[in-house]
Amino acid sequence: MHAPFDINEIISRAEAAFIGLAVGDALGAPVEFMTAGEIKTKYGTLDEIVGGGWLRIKAGNVTDDTEMSLCVARAIVSAGEMSLPGIAENFASWLKSKPIDVGDTCRRGIRNYMLKGTLETPFNQWDAGNGAVMRLLPTALCTMGDDELLQRHAVAQAHITHNHPLSDAACICLGRLIHLSVCGFSKPRLRREVNSLVAEHPNFRFDSYKGLATGYVVDTMQTVFHHFFRGRNFEECLVSTVNQGGDADTTGAIMGMLAGAYYGRENIPRKWIKKMNKNVMNEVSTLAAQLVALSPLGASRT
Repeated sequence: MHAPFDINEIISRAEAAFIGLAVGDALGAPVEFMTAGEIKTKYGTLDEIVGGGWLRIKAGNVTDDTEMSLCVARAIVSAGEMSLPGIAENFASWLKSKPIDVGDTCRRGIRNYMLKGTLETPFNQWDAGNGAVMRLLPTALCTMGDDELLQRHAVAQAHITHNHPLSDAACICLGRLIHLSVCGFSKPRLRREVNSLVAEHPNFRFDSYKGLATGYVVDTMQTVFHHFFRGRNFEECLVSTVNQGGDADTTGAIMGMLAGAYYGRENIPRKWIKKMNKNVMNEVSTLAAQLVALSPLGASRT
């Protein structure tokens, strides 16, 4: 990465990434598990934060994507560094609070920790879900400026619940895309990063996009890549993503963090931010700044 960086701009983009994650989660939640056709019939194009859906969510509230990301972020900030026990403890408390939505693989991994204290779930060929990548943002922000640290921590946080090479690769790639976006790099530079992922794991190829947006991490990332590289602004990227349906809260959350980091805070529509739960908005902004301050890049600038 080139220098020098404007630390204020980096913090602003980090905040936009965390705000974007929550906004994408809230926008997509009402259409989770619907098909693109069903969404079109009901909403035309869903471009407002409306609430409802199978979770009967209140407009502006968030689901497990944001909640698990907050668990990770709070643990890192509280410890002043990456803390797997802290993250796992926060996940356990969150699961005990009976959240409205929990993925099966996440639930199993957290229960294993609660019962046996294990911080690494064993490899499972069926664990290539998107539950580790959806909560990756805090790890990306606290490792800004150090790719090796990102790789290590991205995989470690993933393995609390998901231990699969495709999940690991998606976490590392998304982390790198966040780093590049927060530092102001161009889409062609980000595309090269994705091309490297595809070269290593051809499953992620998305140039003949099939329109699948399931909880399988390959489908999730193909959807995000397809709409991110075609979109011209934050709103377009996010609206096209959630209207694909499927696991729309998670594809929305991942697109929101990436497009937020790339386009910046001023490009997140005000109409959406106004609808959001105020407490969530305040906390994600505060945590984003604290995570950057803990990163190698942030520590060298402050």
